[in-house]
Amino acid sequence: MSTESRYGVRQVRARALLTLATLNVFVLVAGVVALDVVESRPPATVPFPAAYMEDAAEMAAPEAAPIDPDRLADKLDDPMSGSGLDDGLSAYVADAETGTALYDRDAAESAVPASTTKIVTAISVLHSAGPDETIRTSVVRGPDDRIILVGAGDPTLTSSSDPDAYPRLATLDELADQTADALRESELDSVSLGYDDSLFPGSDTGPGWKPNYVSEGSTAPVHALMLDGGRVHPDEHYSEREDDPPRATAEAFADRLREAGVEVSGGPSPAEAGSGADTLASVESAPISALVEKMMLESDNNLAEALSRQVAIAEGEEPSFEGAAAATRGIIDELGVSDVHVEDGSGLSVNNRITAKALAEMLLLAADPERPDLHYTLTGLPTAHFTGTLGERYGNQSNSSAGAGVVRGKTGTLSGVSTLAGTVYDANGRLVVFAFMANNPAAMGSTLDTFASAIAECGCS
Repeated sequence: MSTESRYGVRQVRARALLTLATLNVFVLVAGVVALDVVESRPPATVPFPAAYMEDAAEMAAPEAAPIDPDRLADKLDDPMSGSGLDDGLSAYVADAETGTALYDRDAAESAVPASTTKIVTAISVLHSAGPDETIRTSVVRGPDDRIILVGAGDPTLTSSSDPDAYPRLATLDELADQTADALRESELDSVSLGYDDSLFPGSDTGPGWKPNYVSEGSTAPVHALMLDGGRVHPDEHYSEREDDPPRATAEAFADRLREAGVEVSGGPSPAEAGSGADTLASVESAPISALVEKMMLESDNNLAEALSRQVAIAEGEEPSFEGAAAATRGIIDELGVSDVHVEDGSGLSVNNRITAKALAEMLLLAADPERPDLHYTLTGLPTAHFTGTLGERYGNQSNSSAGAGVVRGKTGTLSGVSTLAGTVYDANGRLVVFAFMANNPAAMGSTLDTFASAIAECGCS
């Protein structure tokens, strides 16, 4: 990406993050709006709308007193005991500023984490590949009058998008226009089209995945070349998925080429680009930092698997399920977190095992001021009753309404599994990280929400 285009992406991202940081995490408390910034101490109150944030006077954050673990235990023990989840329930709460353990219920017991696995994926890819790395989809010259569309693992590739939207996604429209221009310069107006999906070897479904995950729309088979995450209906998160995502992508690209004035003979067919092929055109994904935020907010399974393969590539492993899992476990070990076993990047695998303490420790790493590259793990967390997978939870009629706006967390749901891990301010404004895990046939996200809300209600200093 050129310096100018990188600057443009950063400008769009900066404007969008300013708005998101102001709107996503604003909480109405006694008529004042409190900004939930990703820091290890409580924020200043900011009574300005997003449009005036740059003109807001700098204000010192009030110092909230540390939480008394005994008082927090008094607040959490009753809802946990009354939850009906005596078996398979674990929890860990820690002070976000100091890392001090505040609450521990079987926190060293391994459990199936479901989609809270994406915390592992986020930490790993930000640490290994880095927040500024992008994924490049390209078109290269093949033999004769053949061109080849080459996938590099960007499942957010889309047909067209608003250039001012955040994150800015790579589009087939832009790729086709670039390709058509390059072909005209070469005085070619008729080509055949191949597509190369060879980057990700091995199985396209993960170990421990149930067969219905694809048919129900939770994920598409994992490929290096896909459009809109393989969705038949891109605007529907749980849309039915394409049977052959790479071919569907190539067919859509052929249509765009024709619209751009290029004659494409026949239908697209599989091909291998080869390492020395000349590049005609390319488009880049949003930066890894933005992809992590998108993955966390939407709990996008295909994006999680793609990011885990970027970990494998960065660490010199094969970008397969096995290689990505090995690379991810290596990164987490390097960061000093134990008791993490993953076999995929999304959390769909029932073979994954993580402890509540390990989830909280990774959130503490993401909040560490000395590790700014990891902060996007937290900025992507959904906000209770407002955004992402928590948008429909913590409502006024629920038993967890006290957490609306002040709980931010990554959800996880499988049959008999419900997990929630994130951050929350107590009633005095002290920020904590938490992880609640239930491996029990009666497990429900709404139950875990009440635990996070109990922290929000607690003036536990």
